[in-house]
Amino acid sequence: MGKELKFLGISGSIRNGSYNRAVLEFLGSLMPQGIDYEIFDDISDIPFYDQSLEEKLPYRAKELREAVEGADGLIIATPEHNASISAALKNALEWLSRPVGQGAIEGKPVAILGAAPGLYGTIRSQIHLRQILHSVGAVAVQKPEVYINQIGSKLSEGTLNDEVAVDLLSQMLRALQRLVSQHVLLNQELKKESAA
Repeated sequence: MGKELKFLGISGSIRNGSYNRAVLEFLGSLMPQGIDYEIFDDISDIPFYDQSLEEKLPYRAKELREAVEGADGLIIATPEHNASISAALKNALEWLSRPVGQGAIEGKPVAILGAAPGLYGTIRSQIHLRQILHSVGAVAVQKPEVYINQIGSKLSEGTLNDEVAVDLLSQMLRALQRLVSQHVLLNQELKKESAA
């Protein structure tokens, strides 16, 4: 493809010591060659979505939007709150999806993962997240599905000590890389057609 790809991680958990943030940080050690990776610092201080502010975005909402626009692919790590995604993540997605037809996340390749201390490993929140991403026009990686359960016993000093989870994360990164490559090639073809 020629240029280095850029992946942006977003944690849906805003608590100190977040497992999902820790997994995003661990992902840096698995990143394929030729990919620049960073994590958006924090979504906790983004104001609640308000349509009346769309013409003059609040500073933090603008920062998030610009970070997503500048990334070739996103990696969203979602916790599970009451069988769904966190309020903070839903709010961030509201800002990223608006205005309709001009959302920063529209058409963006997205990989999904989730870590939780329970047995189900964010299965329900990921189902909801996939529904939301589909509705706003993002393009989600379908396989593998990465549910990391009982995460408290699998993380040690920032290292994920679970071979199955590490393998799934590596597969997920390669799948996102492929999806981004296909997305870039498709956009190039569309530009050629529109210029012809």
